Amino acid sequence: MTLISIKEIGEKLSVAGRLKYRPLCVYGAGEAPEGAVKSSTVDRCIARAMFMMASAEGVPSFYVAGDDEACCSGGRSWMGFIEPHPLLKYFVTVGHKDFRGGAAEHLKASPELFEKSRQALGRITPPGKYIVVAPCSDIRDDPGILSILVFGAGEQVRNLAGLAQFNEYEQFSVVVTPGGPSCATFITYPAGLAEKAPKNTVFLGPTDPTGNVWFPPDLMAMGIPIKKAKQMAESLDESFIVKRAKVAYPERKK
Repeated sequence: MTLISIKEIGEKLSVAGRLKYRPLCVYGAGEAPEGAVKSSTVDRCIARAMFMMASAEGVPSFYVAGDDEACCSGGRSWMGFIEPHPLLKYFVTVGHKDFRGGAAEHLKASPELFEKSRQALGRITPPGKYIVVAPCSDIRDDPGILSILVFGAGEQVRNLAGLAQFNEYEQFSVVVTPGGPSCATFITYPAGLAEKAPKNTVFLGPTDPTGNVWFPPDLMAMGIPIKKAKQMAESLDESFIVKRAKVAYPERKK
């Protein structure tokens, strides 16, 4: 149990980034939380369902279930619930006549390169029977939050990235922009599901263009492991965001 609550962390990140969208948190559970719904009832795409929750207070907390066939199978595989389709490596690269009519996303140069990129992640392991996503503001007693997700525009994200660096000496590993689908940036990497994903690192993205149809062009997402999110929240008052607020957020003539 952290001394600072999950709700407070969300509030401080909102202040730090002057965020318009609700910060979300991710955790694992053995049972579906009371009042939560299956992610597929919000949207088939896990990442889009998360953005919808951040955008509107009317979207309830939800859980991702491995046996929810209405949920994107690719997303469930990136959560570690199921194995990816054996021909997926062709769909995201050059296409295959036996999968989706030969359609291809051209996200990687070759099926072999895609396989190597998946292997580089190590094993993907879900944190429980369900993966739960909820607004930080709804969390009263910490159920074991793994990560927090925020959405912001360019200046907001730049400042939050600077806050993530405030108590670090490393220059190249604190904030990274990895490949993979949007749901991996939102959950898999920051929540620690991928065995070889760096720890205590902020994941900026998404870099997957297939979400551009629903994700606003002027926004970015940041998936933040809970340890780092706590550090950022506790550092806020001593950082440039508070000490030099007019530098972080300069007044601009309209």
